[in-house]
Formats: sequence, C-alpha cells, structure tokens
Amino acid sequence: MSEAAARMAEASAASQPLSPENEVAMSPQNSSEEQDSSLPTQTTPEAAVPESPDSTTTRAEPIPQPRKRRRRKKFFTELTTGASTRRNEVAKDCDVEALIAISVGFPVDSLTEEEIEANVVSTVGGSEQSNYIVVRNHILARWRSNVSVWLTRDRALRSIRVEHKGLVDTAYRFLLDHGYINFGLAQEIKTLKLKSFDASERGTVIVIGAGFSGLVAARQLVFMGFKVVILEGRTRPGGRVKTKKMKGDRVEAAADFGGSVLTGINGNPLGVLARQLGLPLHKVRDICPLYLPDGRSVDSEVDSRVEVSFNKLLERVCKLRQAMIEEVKSVDVPLGTALEAFRRVYKVAEDKEERMLLNWHLANLEYANATLMANLSMAYWDQDDPYEMGGDHCFIPGGNETFVRALAEELPIFYGRTVECVKYASDGVAVYAGGMEFRGDMALCTVPLGVLKKGDIEFVPELPQRKKDAIRRLGFGLLNKVAMLFPYNFWGGDIDTFGHLTEDLSMRGEFFLFYSYSSVSGGPLLVALVAGEAAIRFEMMSPVESVKRVLDILKDIFNPKGIVVPDPVQAVCTRWGKDHFAYGSYSYVAVGSSGDDYDILAESVGDGRVFFAGEATSKQYPATMHGAFLSGMREAANILRVAKRRSSMPVVDNTSKGITQENDDMSKLFVKPDLMFGSFCALFDPKVNDLDSSSLLRVKIGGAVLDSGSLYLYTLLSKKRVIELSQVEGDENRMRMLNHNFRVTLVGRKGLSGAAESLIANIKLSRPNFNEVENGLVAGKENC
Repeated sequence: MSEAAARMAEASAASQPLSPENEVAMSPQNSSEEQDSSLPTQTTPEAAVPESPDSTTTRAEPIPQPRKRRRRKKFFTELTTGASTRRNEVAKDCDVEALIAISVGFPVDSLTEEEIEANVVSTVGGSEQSNYIVVRNHILARWRSNVSVWLTRDRALRSIRVEHKGLVDTAYRFLLDHGYINFGLAQEIKTLKLKSFDASERGTVIVIGAGFSGLVAARQLVFMGFKVVILEGRTRPGGRVKTKKMKGDRVEAAADFGGSVLTGINGNPLGVLARQLGLPLHKVRDICPLYLPDGRSVDSEVDSRVEVSFNKLLERVCKLRQAMIEEVKSVDVPLGTALEAFRRVYKVAEDKEERMLLNWHLANLEYANATLMANLSMAYWDQDDPYEMGGDHCFIPGGNETFVRALAEELPIFYGRTVECVKYASDGVAVYAGGMEFRGDMALCTVPLGVLKKGDIEFVPELPQRKKDAIRRLGFGLLNKVAMLFPYNFWGGDIDTFGHLTEDLSMRGEFFLFYSYSSVSGGPLLVALVAGEAAIRFEMMSPVESVKRVLDILKDIFNPKGIVVPDPVQAVCTRWGKDHFAYGSYSYVAVGSSGDDYDILAESVGDGRVFFAGEATSKQYPATMHGAFLSGMREAANILRVAKRRSSMPVVDNTSKGITQENDDMSKLFVKPDLMFGSFCALFDPKVNDLDSSSLLRVKIGGAVLDSGSLYLYTLLSKKRVIELSQVEGDENRMRMLNHNFRVTLVGRKGLSGAAESLIANIKLSRPNFNEVENGLVAGKENC
C-alpha cells in the first residue's frame, strides 16, 4: 500500500506542481496509576445565534481541514477558504432562524432522514415542505432564545399563521420527540417534561452503560414514559468523561482525565446544558507558543512557513483523492503514507528544525484522531469535517463531571454491573450482568467501540455480519494524559496551551502539547498530552518515569528563562488502553473503513429489540462528547418510534412484560408488606413462623422525581436474612450485602421460581381481603 500511495502522489505531482511553501504525590518517587477512558476532548456550549456565517454548518464537501483540537484558528485559512465562501453564500440567503437550524445540524432547504421517516409532510419536496421548514426553524429558534423555559405548542403557534397549525403540531412533536427542544437540566424543563408525553406505559428499556449517551437516552426515555434501568460496570457514571479532584498542601484543582475541551459552541447541546446550569465558559485562547527540544522558542517565520507547507500537503492529498476517487475507494491507503510521499516529492521540511515542526503538526493530527497516521484512511479520515460545529472551544470550570452529575441525578443506575450477555428475541430482551438477570422490552447498548471490538459482551443470537464487519473495520484509538498539580503556576496565566517539539519521529506525540487549566480548575493544573505511537508506549512506562520525563521537558523550557520548575504535589497518568471498560479513547476512520460504518454501527438489531448509541455510532460527530449526547437523543427517539409501532399492532402474547412491569396482583400484594425498609419490602410465609422460612423480597429501583422509571426486582430470601438486611443502614449498603454477602440474584416477575410462585399463592390465600383489594374495594397505598 505504501508503494501504491507513493506512485499516486508522484503521478499527481508530475501533472500538478505544488510550491513547497498514575498518581505521584509530592514528588515522582511515590506512584500509583490511574486508569481511565478518554472520550474525545471535544464539545462546547452554543450561542443562540451563530456569531458569523463562517461558524455555521454546511453539508458541502470542503477541502479537508487538519480537524479538531487546533492550536490556533489562523492555522486553517488556506484549507477553509472554499468552505467559508460557500457558507457565506448560504448565509446571505438565510435568515437568523435558518442559521440556528443549520448550526444544530438541519440542512438548508431539505428534510433530514429522520423527518422523512416521521412523515412530517405528505410529499417530500414542494410548497408544504418549504412551509414546514420555515415553521420548524421558527420553533427551534424560539426555544433556543431561552433554553431554561419550557416552550409550549401554544406559544410556538402564536406567531405563525393559523393555516399552518397542522405544520406547527407536526414540527413541534418532531422536535420534542427527537430532543431538539425542551431538553436539558433547567428546573422548569425537568418538571414539565414529565407531563409532556402521554401517560401510556411504553415498556421497559435496559440501558447498558452510564456514559453520556446512556445517561441522556435514559433521561429522555423516562420522560417519554418508559421504565428504565441502567447497568454500569464502573462504580461511577460518566464513562470516558471523568473529573477527579487533585489535592496538595494548600492547593487543589479539578482535572478532566477523559473528555475535557468543549469544541464548537454553535448549536452544541452541551452548550445548552451549560447555559441552563449557569456555568461560565472559558474560551481556549489561540496563542500556542512552540519550543524546541533545548527549550528555545521556535522561530516565528519558520513556524509560519511549515504551517503553510503542512496545510498544502493536506490540500494536495485532498485533490488527489478527488481526482482518483474510485481508485482510492477500491484501494484505500493510509493518510500518513500519502503525506510522506508528497513530502518527499516536493522536498518539504528537509531542514532538521522544519522537520520537527512538521512532525509536531502530524502529532496534533494523531491527537485529533487518537491514532497513528499509518492507521488513518486517506479516503475518509475527515468525513465528518462538513458537520463540525462552529464557534469557540471552551473549558468548563470545575470539569465536565458537572454535566455527568446532573445527568445521572435520580436515574436508576446499577453500578458494578458489567454486562456479559445480551439475549434478544421477538418477545423482548434479557441482559445478564454481575449475577443478575434483567428482562425488558428493549435494550440500548452504549458501550465504547473498544469493548465491542474486544468481544466482552456476548450477543445471542450473534450480531449480523454487517455490523460485526463495521465493528472490525472502524478504528478505536488511544490518547493519554499526565495531569500535574503544582504548588504554584510557574508557566504564566496569559496562555492556555503551549507545545514541545522532539527529534524522535516515533515519539513525536509524547508530551507534544500542554493544556493549562489554572483559569478553570481552581488551582495550578497542567496537563500534558500523549498521542500516536507515544500513547501506546506510554502505557508500558511506569508513572514515575513518565512524570520525570515531563518535568525534564518543562525544565528545559523554563529553566533557561530563570524560572524554577517545582515538583508537582500530585500527578496522575491515565491508562485508557488498559481500561477494561473502554480499551481506548475514541473512534477513527481506519484504512478500509468509511463513514458508513458509523451508520451501520448505529443500526438496531432483532427487529427493534437492541439499539446502539455512543460517539462511535455518530457519523456526523464521532469522537466527541456532543456526538455521544446526540446519539443518546437519537436512539431514545428511535425506541419511542418502535414502541409506538408495536402498540398499534394486535397483541399476540402479553406475558413477557419485562422486569419492571409489575402486574396488578403483585402490586396489590405489596400494598401491606410484612416488613418495609428503604426501597425494600418483604412478605413472609404465612404458614411457617420460622426464621429459616422463605420470604419474598421486593426491591424498588428509582427515585421520587423520576418515579415513572421505578423498577421492581424480586428474590426469595430466608426470613432471618431479611431481618439482617433491614438492620443495615442505607439502600446502597443493603444492595451490597444482598449481592456480595448473600449472593442472591434479583429477577423480574416472570423470572421467579416455582417455589416463589407457591409462596405467592399461600400469601394470597392467607389474606381474606385480597380479592377485595383486587376489585378496588379496599383503599391502600403502596409504601415501597
């Protein structure tokens, strides 16, 4: 493949000449590793209206950009001129409401696939569609003007002509169901959303994973009327988004070990959350000085010259790709191979310092894609660039855990439940995790692509070959970090980033970029990034050695300036590749893959029984936090659509109701339990007054605020153990005792054994008023 790429590059050059223009406390002697999974450092709050036409999104095919995680925006002017011109032309013909719709991801003058599937218009194309788009954009803009207030259908209708009332109803329902309006964490939104959907019971959904996509989908599903349970292998929510408080003597700071930078403020749903939560945003400043291995600053003229050459190399690859699109599709080659071929042909960066600078830019590209240049598809590595959200890149003060905590609030999450198997059939799903069986109508799998690649979850029946092939083809890469809390800020407060060059080609991504979080973390925090091949080697290095290498670099940069670099009071090294809940950081388009594989990964299986969400299912926004967020919203809407379709079909078998849909006789049986403590209720055997006799224990999962998502699980337990359990303080400790000490399995109503059914029959017979309760003659209130 290298020879093929070189031949293509040389042939193109001949015809089109190019001008070459773990934690270490107090000192690196004491260490312990911190293993985490790094979700894309990408996502940012949005402005209600894009700052300029250049910040809007267009579907036109632009010349590719170096993509995401830029050190400064002037970096890309040469590559973005064509795309910017097209955006300006579109903007001239669009009003403000249309610009907002474009920034959110809607096309300028056509419908999305989801809108077509939802039959928002009777005929695609024509005047009805044009009127619908205007109405949709108006409703969207009305809500985005104040995202903390619930937008009612009546308010949306007030400024639209009465003859378009039908279009208002259709557009409003589509935007509501698909999470484009009235979503988020504002108090009014949370309160009124529960009342916005009809009261019909939708069914039970088992959500696998409590990362961004799982939490977002679960909240939306609960509001839609579904009963939901979330199974999470970790002991915390957030997945590849993790914030840890680092502390030392008189200093502390919040460090994001995974997803950290919010990228693209315009249209970004996380921007909505930030506004609703009143979180101030810190724009990542564009200034990024670069330093040579000996600590000297890079000459600005050399820096600019290499920037231009790097961008032109990318541009040349793009033109080659466009000229030979069919050949490239049939024989994909690595992006790195093509770039190196062009570099040799045009004799770019042959000087030692220029070569180091070029390698720094390549390391930045490896950071953006979480993999080596040799792994990236030349044909499709940048397929998501047309969809990138415009606007500033920002930090959230205190870290992104603020989002995670708010999203996880009141949701029924089982922590420490690593899913081993998912069985699905025409009548529902069964998910097995940590010795427990969870039955439901549907399951939503949100685990990272790395877990799917590893095959840690067994699907019965197996996933379709089409999906397995997509899982194999897509790449899942690695980015690591060293977070260091210092006793004081010695690097200055006027920059947010600075870079470091190295002579070693294979280690160009080692500590190549530093992020300063002093302005937002609460303390003097510095984070060094490790990308490309260096990120892989980094995981085989001890944290003590890693921190020492970082400090040596910092001393080389600052000591010649007369600045003393102190030892960090605490340092943490991530190990995302070794994290068994992730096996890496985020996805990329590998050689032989394409953007279509993201769509295939997003497809449901089992005729709408098992759904998939996460950044690796988002063709438009892969490797981003907002991509994960939007995929959760997308799948909640898909699950609702399937549930509505099933509810309109004739009922053939209504016996499989899942773990959470407690039938009437069980509900009434527990109106007056023999023992109640916290979320636990117990019914004793009425025929035997013995501590060793069997009892039926019921556990309610779910909080009062999201009561529509309450779940009920059961098990048989001796009366003695029930009493022991009741004497334990707190539901969390009781669950731990139940699972680890008693080693019992909680099941749904249908999963109860014959012995449990016999006990239920005995309890019913012992209660003379049970039939009256069933007929509604005896008033009672369920207590747990």
